[in-house]
Amino acid sequence: QVQLVESGGGLVQAGGSLRLSCAASGRTFSTYAMGWFRQAPGKEREFAAGISWSGGRTDYADSVKGRFTISRDNAKNTVYLQMNSLKSDDAAVYYCACKRGGNADAVLTTTRDYPYWGQGTQVTVSS
Repeated sequence: QVQLVESGGGLVQAGGSLRLSCAASGRTFSTYAMGWFRQAPGKEREFAAGISWSGGRTDYADSVKGRFTISRDNAKNTVYLQMNSLKSDDAAVYYCACKRGGNADAVLTTTRDYPYWGQGTQVTVSS
């Protein structure tokens, strides 16, 4: 089992920035593919960003490209999501997800790719 704990959510004005963190349990974090998803009220959970376990590849939803950056620190068992130029449409609960092993350079982009999920952290954007 892998436990994921997100933090860093909160209230921010439109145009502002937040950095989300996700701390993972386990001694093999360096072999976890990681992803960030988000879910707004009344909408399905959607992919925001992903990073391969090699760290060499990332992918983003078109809606966040150029504004969000995913990164990982294997020494801290943590993945980050830096969110800049936030818009009202970015308001959602943000979830961290992980899959152990697999292709080192694969970036996973669908919910069914990930067996482990955190509880989520709320991001609210005021206009």
